[in-house]
Amino acid sequence: MDSKQTLRYYKFWLVIGWGLVLTVTALSIIPSPPEVSGSDKLHHFVAYGTLMGWFGQIYHQPRTRILWFIGFVVMGVLLEIIQGVGGVRHFEYADMAANAAGALIGLLLSRGWSGRLIEQFERRVLCRY
Repeated sequence: MDSKQTLRYYKFWLVIGWGLVLTVTALSIIPSPPEVSGSDKLHHFVAYGTLMGWFGQIYHQPRTRILWFIGFVVMGVLLEIIQGVGGVRHFEYADMAANAAGALIGLLLSRGWSGRLIEQFERRVLCRY
């Protein structure tokens, strides 16, 4: 089923998703990203898992989800290359692997009941207003 048919606020959720993409992109290319405690690889994993999980909520067709997954893996690779070329940040294969692993988990989680959380939120919370 098309997400435009199942999500009442489709455009709103899409704007938030693209905001997340822009945030991850900006944090990946700025010279001095904010310091956050914890593992750098965990941050990559969570960021790309969130991206894929978010768009997996919006797009329910398996083929479309696979295309988003591929897009996020490519995005992670390209941003790592840009970091290496820039000279200020470091290129790391491990970051690429963490990005891809996060996107994969986001893809897998979006296949089950957790792939309909935004839809449920709309139905149970937003439709009351």
